[in-house]
Amino acid sequence: MKQRFILLLFTFLAISSAFSAVRRGRSSADYVPEPLVWNSQSDNSSASMPCGGCDVGMNVWVENGDVLFYVSQSGWFDENNTLLKAGRWRLHFDKSPFNGSDFRQTLSLDEGCITVEGGGVSVRLWVDVEQPVVFVALSTRQSGQVMLSYENWRYRDRPLTKAECQQSSYKWVLPEGTVTRADSIVAHENELSFFHHNRQQTVFDFTLQRENLQTVASHIDNPLAGLLMGGKMYAPGFRFTGTTDGTYAGTDYRAWNYVAENSRNCGLMIDLRYLRHEQYQLTAVDGCGTIGPFVFQDVNMAKSARLCRQWWHSYWQRSWIQTDSNDPALLSVLRNYELMRFMMGCNARGRWPMKFNGGLFTFDPVFADETAAFTPDYRKWGGGTMTAQNQRLLYWPLLKSGDTDLMAAQLDTYLRMLPTAELWTQHHWGHRGACFSEQIENSGLPNPAEYGKHKDGDDWGVERNAWLEYEWDTALEFCMMALLAHEYGGLDIRKYEPMIESCLRFFDEHYQLLARQRGAKALDADGHLIIYPGSGCETYKQAYNPSSTIAALRTVATAYRSYLSRGLSYAEAPPQPTAATYPDSLLQRLPPIPLRVVQGDTCIAPAVVWSRIQNVETPQLYPVFPWRVYGCGRPDLHIARNTYLKDPHALEMRSTKGWKQDNIWAACLGLTDEARRLNAKKLSPGPYRFTAFWDPGFDWAPDLNRGGAAMIGLQEMLLQETPDGELLLFPAWPREWNVRFRLHATGGRTVEAAIVDGIITEKKTLP
Repeated sequence: MKQRFILLLFTFLAISSAFSAVRRGRSSADYVPEPLVWNSQSDNSSASMPCGGCDVGMNVWVENGDVLFYVSQSGWFDENNTLLKAGRWRLHFDKSPFNGSDFRQTLSLDEGCITVEGGGVSVRLWVDVEQPVVFVALSTRQSGQVMLSYENWRYRDRPLTKAECQQSSYKWVLPEGTVTRADSIVAHENELSFFHHNRQQTVFDFTLQRENLQTVASHIDNPLAGLLMGGKMYAPGFRFTGTTDGTYAGTDYRAWNYVAENSRNCGLMIDLRYLRHEQYQLTAVDGCGTIGPFVFQDVNMAKSARLCRQWWHSYWQRSWIQTDSNDPALLSVLRNYELMRFMMGCNARGRWPMKFNGGLFTFDPVFADETAAFTPDYRKWGGGTMTAQNQRLLYWPLLKSGDTDLMAAQLDTYLRMLPTAELWTQHHWGHRGACFSEQIENSGLPNPAEYGKHKDGDDWGVERNAWLEYEWDTALEFCMMALLAHEYGGLDIRKYEPMIESCLRFFDEHYQLLARQRGAKALDADGHLIIYPGSGCETYKQAYNPSSTIAALRTVATAYRSYLSRGLSYAEAPPQPTAATYPDSLLQRLPPIPLRVVQGDTCIAPAVVWSRIQNVETPQLYPVFPWRVYGCGRPDLHIARNTYLKDPHALEMRSTKGWKQDNIWAACLGLTDEARRLNAKKLSPGPYRFTAFWDPGFDWAPDLNRGGAAMIGLQEMLLQETPDGELLLFPAWPREWNVRFRLHATGGRTVEAAIVDGIITEKKTLP
């Protein structure tokens, strides 16, 4: 252990030279995003900067002279399915070096790190890009004492109140006596171990009983029971001095304090891990704070710094959008697009996807909602619960940004849930196919609160929920993402083929089953499926043949048929004459997208008929995006434009709030003025100091589904494709916005183009 400390101390000295070497190796033609610089301290955690890598996110800020940071790793789900933070760290300097006029806090997007400087002191923070390890390097030209504190609010069991139950999967059906269990924390000399070990009894068991699944429980994956999550802090040059108690943002905590006396170069490493119950046999915590089942790796700090910079610099070369304009609206749009993409890159190697409701970057909730005086673990809409309609918006823009590798976390999550989704279908209805609910748990089951209360005689497969009943088609978007990830980036998606086919088969077999239950025939007079009861998103309920579902099935089945017929890669592409038989037969059974006349013009109808409007979505425009049945360079563009411009519900529900998609549809339809107006507003700065931390919207802060929708809208303004792959450059771009971009297209193409005063001055497509 002593050798580790000595190595760590020496590597602090090598970091600056390692970073400089990476810079010297760059081409002058490389794209380097501008760093974000703050010249004053922050008021609280809501005024923090994000930083991250691998599957770890940090919120970093300087308050009253102290450097503070939260650390979050995706996958830290406790017994209640709350997404826990690892804790809060604080660096306190006895000579207050950051209180002077030379204070500077810099987020280097190109290097993936944050640096805090002032008074002769420098603190550099980053996350390793290959392993979940946080590094903090301190250097100083002055002597003095530095106190390092690990602050944890889960030092005791905390009752989970009805007011804060939204952070868990229980939501409003919270059992009396539910608590957030305490962590185990052990300090010794220069180290600290901390971990949270889930009990065997969790909200998963509550869900099984509520959803009448006791007889098949052994066949359903339980992601929570026995889950062990934790980490180890190495702090060479520091020594443990004891604990103190305090309060931050209304939440009490306990601090484990370490002191470095007159150390000119010191720092720490925080190694994070989580393990499923089948991956370990729990052993006792030893006297040095070692968690038995965890294997902590020796990570060379200088090498980590070098790889971090190389990875982030390469990340920015994949795609970019830049301008030499001084137009403040355009500069704001491009900057916030870039900052949102940076946050997505912080979960590049996660097992679990970035969450729409704050991701890894939530801060103390009272700063998002003054009535939410809860712990830093709080967020609305759950930790291990995924609202699929919101979640999808984070992953669609990764196709054109060239980040298809980042999509694996989301797609693999659906793949892990596939057996449960198929079991749900078989158990409740006795047919094949995967039924993925809208408010879905990380187990693949519907959220127990959103599922509703059932009684004998009810259809136990349907959520008794006015918003969610019969809404199952969002899973088809993730199927389409997989198919397009292959088209854009050559991603090997063979493992996703069963998921794609199973999702299609569910609708095919389920609606034939329902039709046979109502009468003698499984199909209508034209041999088509009768999609009833259906749902146009959460909005058009008890719908007959909703247009969003039909467009989804038609688009995915067509793309899947094409994929099967072409083979598994661009390099091979052998013909497969026996493939695509099922997609072909399904396509023959799909009804046409319903239309209606509004003010004398033909429009896309939300459905043939529906019983009520429950929410404020506009699914009649889903055939534009995400399904691209209509759009620039596609047939019947006027029908889709009529829908956008004249449909009374579309007009009434138009907004840029949160997950709203009007900015995307305006761009896809070539409505340039509308696209500019809506996307400029969508990408305008949020209310917090980091401008891509958007307000809670319909969900929570920072609102990442707003950021994802904004990214999509901007990309669509710049680049679209016709059904045969012809590129459409600047289809909804205002002539007064001069810009250059590098984005990606199908066929593995990279597209670069520039426009000046409305004239395309450069265009290049590779290969």
